[in-house]
Amino acid sequence: MNKPVPEEIESLFRKLKREGEEVGYYLNPDREFTLDLVESLLINEKRFGYQACPCRLATGDRKRDRDIICPCDYRDPDLNDFGMCFCGLYVDKKVLSGEKKAHSIPERRTPEKEREKMEQEKKENINSNKLSLPVWRCQVCGYLCAREHPPEICPICKVTQDRFEKFM
Repeated sequence: MNKPVPEEIESLFRKLKREGEEVGYYLNPDREFTLDLVESLLINEKRFGYQACPCRLATGDRKRDRDIICPCDYRDPDLNDFGMCFCGLYVDKKVLSGEKKAHSIPERRTPEKEREKMEQEKKENINSNKLSLPVWRCQVCGYLCAREHPPEICPICKVTQDRFEKFM
């Protein structure tokens, strides 16, 4: 597997920074650390076909790893509770400004067997609702839309269609 070249890393870094800041997300101010994470995202993309979180063990099965595709489903709760996401790529304003130090945080991802059980319960609940159109929720930012199918790209956080779940 080819290692990402510096131009690829810098390009993705600029894209993540620009798109994040447009909607209120900030990259870790430690540029060297952040570039290492961005490189790992590119390595995972070449390996698996998607940018799995570099700090979690991906399976290579996109459906099973959906919750850890960057930006992961845990980014926002981690930012709210700890000021940074699990891998440290995204930080809040206090960490960005240096008012607060980046630090390790606990993993909030539920073990796979529990996730499978919760997914089954969710499907059973969805099937009991009767709406004219399904409501889709972006698992990353919470964006909701009522339509036949989820959008190809979330208009808020820019994740792909597979990151939407049937909400109602």
